[in-house]
Amino acid sequence: MNRRELLALAGALGLAPGLQVRAATPADATAARDAYLYALPLIEMATTRARMLKAPGAAINKLDHTRTLADHTSRRVTTPNNDTLYSWAFLDLTKGPTTLTIPPMGERYYSAAVMDMFTNNNAVLGTRTVGGEGGTFTLVGPGQAATGPNPTRIATPHAWLLLRVLTDGGEDLAAAHKAQDGFVLKGAVASPGPAHATRDAAPEAYFAAARALLASDPAPPTDLRILRRTAAFLGAGPFDAASAADGVDEARLITMFAKGRQTFTGGWAYPRPNLGDYGQDYIYRAIVALQGLGALPVAEAMYMKAAGDDGAGIFTGDGLYRLSLPARLPLDGFWSLSMYEATSDGQFFFTDNRLGRYTIGDRTRGLKRNADGALDIWIGRTDPGGERSANWLPAPKTGPFAMYLRAYLPRAELLGGRFRLPPVIKI
Repeated sequence: MNRRELLALAGALGLAPGLQVRAATPADATAARDAYLYALPLIEMATTRARMLKAPGAAINKLDHTRTLADHTSRRVTTPNNDTLYSWAFLDLTKGPTTLTIPPMGERYYSAAVMDMFTNNNAVLGTRTVGGEGGTFTLVGPGQAATGPNPTRIATPHAWLLLRVLTDGGEDLAAAHKAQDGFVLKGAVASPGPAHATRDAAPEAYFAAARALLASDPAPPTDLRILRRTAAFLGAGPFDAASAADGVDEARLITMFAKGRQTFTGGWAYPRPNLGDYGQDYIYRAIVALQGLGALPVAEAMYMKAAGDDGAGIFTGDGLYRLSLPARLPLDGFWSLSMYEATSDGQFFFTDNRLGRYTIGDRTRGLKRNADGALDIWIGRTDPGGERSANWLPAPKTGPFAMYLRAYLPRAELLGGRFRLPPVIKI
């Protein structure tokens, strides 16, 4: 499908009624498109940083803890989970390293992911890599001396530290809070930095923000080729306004039509091996930044998206669906199936429902299993009734929805594709 066909289709679907095909140089428009997608992770990280630092008491190089599990009111980060408590800090390493002390965690699952500003996971310190005894780690920025205990190199001067601590909620919350409080982050006092344009800004403002962010957090040398090709937009310029507008329009369509970057096998889309550490896969990186910012690498967790009614990840039906899972999945951690509202800009958030149930997983209380231990999960907008009610995952009352299954610490058969999830069946 060429660009004009994409624009026509978007207009027919009502996704982008204001888009118009302008007379612009195709090569320049293509460079603008690629520049927009290349910079999108930086823009999303800066937007998230600005939003989170508005919280009372929040500051750079300071841990902030979320004390409740995410619910339908949690709208700061797309596709949240309902399994772990989050703690987070945005890091500024320009004045020297920071240290992170992890307390003894025993058998409780945890992970401390340190992402550079391009959303690559530079390190995941947790159950899989550190173990339950904890330790102290020195987070070291570019060009800094690697001194201190367990030096951990970060690729950009600024970064995002995102902690996950497993909890069953309820009576377990007090113990989970104590575990959170055992994490200690020490670093220099730093300012939050200037505000930047968001992904919806006009092209001139968007690319100005991208250039400022690249100056603050330079790209790696391995990105030199694309930076040279997009220099008019991400470098010194100047650039043609019409070409920029055309390219940005096309880039936004690509993120809207992100289904084109997914392959569904047997009813599920499985993550690419480079999830969370993208290399030069800039389009995939941009799409994940928009739809699943902060995603862990596959060795830590696999995120599988159900194919949906359209075969591309979106459900629209008002009837009943069923997912039948075997008694055990091949993993060393835990699993959960999450229900999300699908927003018009391609993001996903929990949906309000009378049960207050946003996920079903291997730790959900009161589920009814079959005689062989297998589990039938019933999915729909209304209660399926009878014994099925215990295993009901409520869908939004109206509108499109999506489902993701998370599998933490997957084993080789899931990582390698020898095990596949059964499809979601429409009843």
